Amino acid sequence: MPSIEIYKRTQGKWTRLCTFVGVVGVGVIGAYALSRELINLPIYAQFGIPTLVILGVAALMFWIVNRPKTADFLIATEGEMKKVSWSSKKEIIGSTKVVLVTTIIMSMLLFGVDLLFIRLFEIMGIIPSGQ
Repeated sequence: MPSIEIYKRTQGKWTRLCTFVGVVGVGVIGAYALSRELINLPIYAQFGIPTLVILGVAALMFWIVNRPKTADFLIATEGEMKKVSWSSKKEIIGSTKVVLVTTIIMSMLLFGVDLLFIRLFEIMGIIPSGQ
């Protein structure tokens, strides 16, 4: 009887968990879309087939994240993530403000250019006047 064993159980726990949850989450969204397509089938098929899809995706992902080759990659990824020099909260807030202000200014400029082109095309008779 095959046993369910987790390869290097204590290593790479977070990357494996996040990978598993992320892919299974996408599978749940896909199963929901599938259930909407199966609306004309009996209720047991409408919900049973997507449930089997979710269980299949979860079983497949459990197997994939615990394969030695994949698990070693995810363990190495988690090790590299711990080495990264993350920005401070103050720096992130400052950068976010710069991005927001730049985005707002650019959107206002593009809105103005859009209005200018609308007016120009109305004068040229390319689009009908909005009066």
